Amino acid sequence: MINVAMLSYHTCPLATLGGKDTGGMNVYVRELTRRLGQLGVHVDVFTRSQDEHVPHVLHDLGYGNRVVHIPAGPEVPLPKPELVNHLPQFVDGIEKFSAEKGIRYDLIHSHYWMSGIAGLQLKTRWNLPMLHMFHTLVLMKNRVARTPQELEGGYRIDGEQHILRSADRIIAATPAELSQLQFLYRADSNKITVIPPGVDTSHFYPIPADEARAAIGIQPHDRMILFVGRIEPLKGIETLIRAIVLLYKNRIISGCPHYLAIVGGDPNLTPEMENTEMARLQTLCRELGVDDLVLFLGKRAQDTLPYYYSAADVVVMPSHYESFGMVALEAMACGTPVIASQVGGLAFLVQDGITGYSIPDDNPQALADKLSLLVCNPDLRNKLGQQAADYARQYDWEIIAQRIANVYQEMLTVRV
Repeated sequence: MINVAMLSYHTCPLATLGGKDTGGMNVYVRELTRRLGQLGVHVDVFTRSQDEHVPHVLHDLGYGNRVVHIPAGPEVPLPKPELVNHLPQFVDGIEKFSAEKGIRYDLIHSHYWMSGIAGLQLKTRWNLPMLHMFHTLVLMKNRVARTPQELEGGYRIDGEQHILRSADRIIAATPAELSQLQFLYRADSNKITVIPPGVDTSHFYPIPADEARAAIGIQPHDRMILFVGRIEPLKGIETLIRAIVLLYKNRIISGCPHYLAIVGGDPNLTPEMENTEMARLQTLCRELGVDDLVLFLGKRAQDTLPYYYSAADVVVMPSHYESFGMVALEAMACGTPVIASQVGGLAFLVQDGITGYSIPDDNPQALADKLSLLVCNPDLRNKLGQQAADYARQYDWEIIAQRIANVYQEMLTVRV
């Protein structure tokens, strides 16, 4: 049996989705760990403890695989810039857990750059091979940043460069990410393998729309355009709201009644605690006169998402940057067409005119044009939705996890 120390420092794979630092990476780590367990691979997922009332060791992922919450700094959510300061304590905590449990790991698999820094320290201490996946790249995020507050500093750039030099293997989610690593970071292509994230097709599959609507409390005749993701400028929600305004002004929505549902964040926080971007978007809706057409639903449990995807006429991902786009894949697996910006992994994932539509980034008019094609044309929606579900099956986690397990085996074979 292969024993893997998997690091997800800043976010727990069991966390509720839609929060500030929860999203596709949480799903990736959780589902990969489950499927590796089915393949006989033992995985301990190490994450920073953010709640002293949550047990430090949980077996929610099955097959003997564990989520281990390591105290590192105060056991509360912290801003990412502060998290870097607690990495040494995190590494020491992993070593202590390993010693107490008498387990020796065969390799390290880290996710996101801070986990990579911790992984490199363990790689040196334990003399083990290390595999890393970035999930997002700072040089790409900084390229699309709209405000100085969105820019990240040189400490992360240096960290990513250090990981690229020192890790034994890198997993890139798409050919786009491979190109970014090659041309922006001058990374060694020989150590990079392209393996996309997967989707659980036993969980994400087409549910009859009437049943899906009933399950989440939507009226049978309500029509929904859906966004799922974190509430942050990078996700391009403003572009989507402005597209809704165009549909409203052109009476497309009034002719084919629809509203926009936004899943993510928490709209019920006090003004002092409210996410700045959430507040800005809600104000924008009021100023543009569409606050009655846009519903901010807050966080939703992962188990409910197939119902939301299946109940929607279309799922929209207007992101300015996505390394992959897990939401698009989940929606397609549920038989719902996706309209997505032609950026990053989305440019490879969404097949234009086949599983949905690709649109230029930050272009409300282009988005409104594609939405108008779908919201009033059920035959087209059904055709693209069926093709989307068929396409998504090639990303089943059983296939993807086996490819990751093969990389593990290659790394250990080379080391022997």
